[in-house]
Amino acid sequence: MSTISSQMRRSEVGEVRPSQILTTYGIGSLVDLPNMSVIVMGLDDWPISHSSEIAEERLLRSAQSILGPQVTRFLTPPRGPESVGTQTNWFDESRQIGVPVAPFPRWMVCTRSQCRLLAPLSSGLFEPKQPPYRPDKACYVHNCTTQGRPPMVVPARFLVTCDHGHLDDFPWLEFVHRGTTDCNGPLRMFEFGPSGEMADVTIVCDKCESRRRMAEAIGPVGSKNMTSCKARRPHLRDNDPNGCDCDSVRPIALGASNLWFPVVISALSVPQAADDLGRLIEDNWAVLEKAATIEVLKAFRDIGQLKDLSKYTDEQIWQKLEEKKAGTGREEEDPDDLKAPEWKVFINPSKAKEGRSFKLRTVDPPEDFTSYFDKIVLVEKLREVRSLVGFTRLMSPRDFDNPKDVPQDRRADISRKKPSWLPASETRGEGIFFQFSEEMIRKWVKKNHVYEREFERAHTGWKASKNIPNPDSGYPGIRFVLLHSFAHALIRQLSIECGYTSASISERIYSRNPDDGEAMAGVLIYTSAPDSEGTLGGLCALGEPEKLNRHIKRALEKVSLCSSDPLCSEHEVGGGDTLHGASCHACSFLPETSCERGNKYLDRASLTPTMERTDVAFFG
Repeated sequence: MSTISSQMRRSEVGEVRPSQILTTYGIGSLVDLPNMSVIVMGLDDWPISHSSEIAEERLLRSAQSILGPQVTRFLTPPRGPESVGTQTNWFDESRQIGVPVAPFPRWMVCTRSQCRLLAPLSSGLFEPKQPPYRPDKACYVHNCTTQGRPPMVVPARFLVTCDHGHLDDFPWLEFVHRGTTDCNGPLRMFEFGPSGEMADVTIVCDKCESRRRMAEAIGPVGSKNMTSCKARRPHLRDNDPNGCDCDSVRPIALGASNLWFPVVISALSVPQAADDLGRLIEDNWAVLEKAATIEVLKAFRDIGQLKDLSKYTDEQIWQKLEEKKAGTGREEEDPDDLKAPEWKVFINPSKAKEGRSFKLRTVDPPEDFTSYFDKIVLVEKLREVRSLVGFTRLMSPRDFDNPKDVPQDRRADISRKKPSWLPASETRGEGIFFQFSEEMIRKWVKKNHVYEREFERAHTGWKASKNIPNPDSGYPGIRFVLLHSFAHALIRQLSIECGYTSASISERIYSRNPDDGEAMAGVLIYTSAPDSEGTLGGLCALGEPEKLNRHIKRALEKVSLCSSDPLCSEHEVGGGDTLHGASCHACSFLPETSCERGNKYLDRASLTPTMERTDVAFFG
């Protein structure tokens, strides 16, 4: 990462992994560095000359359906050459390659207890300090004392935001003076009490002696004391040209968990071609799509870009390439339904072509569960591509079934103009695919129509309480509850033995009710890593029939009784501000990186009998 500021020269200020640029520290998010807080800037400021292109056609079509046809490619975050094992030269230009950031919030507080000055960086009262050989020590200081070193200043830990993704500094002057004022302070922030809560913070104006406690900014009454939203977008260095219709902004603490949520789309690279040449063209599509003529194709081969295609002639490759560009033989697919093509490949593993990043192997279902599963497939190789299409604040995109369902006015932009490219990352790994018996699923759903209505009412009530548009839509059905609960139970069990933590294992639920099209009932449990080799096979090894039989039995035994029972088992479906039944952190919940739906639509009673409910268990 590098910082861009009028008061601090451009240089490296910290490091994050490329995959974190999409999931944790993406565009518009705040990154806590040792001595300051910075915001990740939009795509307009990214230097793409040091980025690599990632090809994934299905994901690109989905991105185009969300953001428009002008999106033509995916690029990795810019990164310089690796310097592991060598002496670092901090003056080298390669140290300035990275994702641009800028200090935010702009209001800072002096850490000296006798001072506690609260002022913006633009006031010139704070001096930037940047040791040339220690970029991690970059900070601002306040020359308020002649004794010892000048004290460091830290970001003011309160901001304001709104439902439309706008973010701004807290209106300190207006808040203290209870409205628009000509008084410019100076202001000071004092904390009375050890808790650090807003109720213990008081802002004082030295000039006019006005003072106000931060407790007056929170709660229903506090919203009346806040100003209207200015539609500020600090990550794009502008104000939203469409404005904002929010009556008042909402105060939020720096580092709050609901300050930034990524809107990410992802797809597995499954082979679409029916022959070997077509599969090889898919593997090398990032290069081949640039071949406008057969002469360009020959040039690529001459410089060694297409070694995988050495046994085919230029004419054969060019003919297949033209067919692919024209879309010949390709089925018309819904660009927003990224899972249906994957489902078709997984349920027909014998027809799937093995490639550089995809390999399937079918095994027998576990002995004690043959009637519950039609097929168990070991995914020995897989490749997942993820792309960031926007972000939200306050409301999580996981409240929706599909990223495209996120209301456009809630999804913040990642560039000032319509983007022509999107940041992406690719990971390689392994997994286990479970195809449930459709006959057993339908019998179970038909028998539990009362249970179905309970979850449907809970779904509608929960969405209405969150003010989500069309609360009656998007209900996934209790087959999704069953599949989702099974995935969580098995991930928690497999993580004990496979060598990966539960946060490193992810789920991919393939669920579709018969009334909505071709029925789907499957679960993919997988893990992946960003390096070129992927993972080490520890998860796939547990998919062998004997081992898997033991793990499924153990997983079901664990969820039949929770350490929080009877409270957990007595939790009603949709009770309170939740959308789950008998589930909690002790028995079913997973880390955010693992779950598709934010630990919603879960109920271990759908798997096995519990202390409270014995009438809906699928695995009797």
